[in-house]
Amino acid sequence: MSERTQWQRIARRIRVPLGFVFAGVFLWRAHPTWVTLLASLVLVVPGVWLRAYASGYVRKNAELTRTGPYAHTRNPLYLGSMMIAFGFAAAAGSWVILVALAGLFAAIYIPTIQGEEGYLREHFAGFDEYAKSVPRLLPRLTAAPTGDAKGSFSRELYLQHREYNACMGAIAIYAALAIKLLLWH
Repeated sequence: MSERTQWQRIARRIRVPLGFVFAGVFLWRAHPTWVTLLASLVLVVPGVWLRAYASGYVRKNAELTRTGPYAHTRNPLYLGSMMIAFGFAAAAGSWVILVALAGLFAAIYIPTIQGEEGYLREHFAGFDEYAKSVPRLLPRLTAAPTGDAKGSFSRELYLQHREYNACMGAIAIYAALAIKLLLWH
């Protein structure tokens, strides 16, 4: 197994626990203001929405999802996560947090995405064609042709993937930042 493949496996395993550690450091280092909290909503709310919307389309390991937000970007869940994270970095009002977050995303999500693409390429014959027409992360403005792929938002998939946790997490972080702002400013 190559070093790159080993790091991809490690990155995939540590991304969620590392996110919780980073959240603790984030709350400790954050210096929010009411203005930064309000401004952050521009990224956090659409990020939470995108994750929720994408989770209602994806059937993990069962099919290559090419409809809904997956017709615009191959990784709408990660894009949503990045929007949420960078929105909270804006809320924190700290360049240190922003730089640390950018480094963390590069170290963890680039190899994770590459590893997932390797899996999709091995298991779904149409992946290379899909990858040619749909960007990896930054979305195209118009939906890519989906060929014979059909799909619509499924509330059951949304609930199965427990994506409501992202919304509850965002609310909890805003509450913690508001409490910090009220108690220490």
